Amino acid sequence: MVTTISVERFSLTSSRSFQDVLATLQTAVGHPEMAAFRKNVSTAKTSAEMEKVIQAAVGKSDFMEFTRFDHGEVVHKGRTGTPGIVRLVVGNPLIMRQMVEHVPDAGSYAPVTILVDQRPDGVHLSYDRMARFLAPYGNSKTTKVAQDLDAKVEALLRAAAG
Repeated sequence: MVTTISVERFSLTSSRSFQDVLATLQTAVGHPEMAAFRKNVSTAKTSAEMEKVIQAAVGKSDFMEFTRFDHGEVVHKGRTGTPGIVRLVVGNPLIMRQMVEHVPDAGSYAPVTILVDQRPDGVHLSYDRMARFLAPYGNSKTTKVAQDLDAKVEALLRAAAG
């Protein structure tokens, strides 16, 4: 079976510096030590214990950073004065859980990616909306969670853009 999924990209352009945009995102999301986080989630005996571990890991945005890829480090190797490009993988396992309970394929899209890249016209912040990814599955509960997630991510990007 093949399912066609269209992408809806939310993008902003900021006049702030690349470093300032990244610093705002850095401050807004949690940064747990991932090995300890995984261990604590794994050893939690109840859902309430697991939720407590996750809530302690997320930042004021309600997201945590799972990993980041400094694409600029590879794309611009050996060059000086080159623009930055970073892919952040952020999310909240409790939000993912709500979506996956009704649409298991939602696990393919969570956590989400935020792309921050510097171009001549400013720093671009981009995000592919989760609600659009999950629309073909037709589950209203999952769609509502995805729309709320999209709103949170877009608020985070607006704050970072200044």
